[in-house]
Amino acid sequence: MAAGVRLVQKVSSTRVFARIAPHVVPAMDRTVHRLTRGRVLLSARMLPGVVLTVPGARSGQLRTTPLACMPEAGEGGQDSWILVGSNFGRPGHPAWTANLLAHPEAAVINWKGRDLSVRARLLAGEERARVWEAALAFWPPYAAYQARIDREIRLFRLERLAGREGPA
Repeated sequence: MAAGVRLVQKVSSTRVFARIAPHVVPAMDRTVHRLTRGRVLLSARMLPGVVLTVPGARSGQLRTTPLACMPEAGEGGQDSWILVGSNFGRPGHPAWTANLLAHPEAAVINWKGRDLSVRARLLAGEERARVWEAALAFWPPYAAYQARIDREIRLFRLERLAGREGPA
């Protein structure tokens, strides 16, 4: 593993990072993503990322959030992604997780510049346990996030809806 990746993992596991990152990282990602018309997502330089758009759980207004993801390759190509609702190890669930719970079939992700309609499914039980182990291998700081909070971090699988692109 590259020294730079180890350093980023160590820094991202700290409480200071958890206080600052939620305010800085998404704002930078949204701005760069918009300016490059979906071609660049800064945080994706370290971890793969998507930009999730889903109606708000209460307002119904579209909410757009850049997120790290764990891609899962299917037989036909890229068909599913895992999202980890870590909220950088902060106490509450991130708002986007409530939005997915309220509107699981209304989500669109931007993946590598393409808008794709997806169905979200909250993982539970043995399936969640398997995916959580894979997530820890993928990005070890998730363990530090879980260790400092009482809630169980939500894991979602986003599955591409066959033959459906997202809105233009």
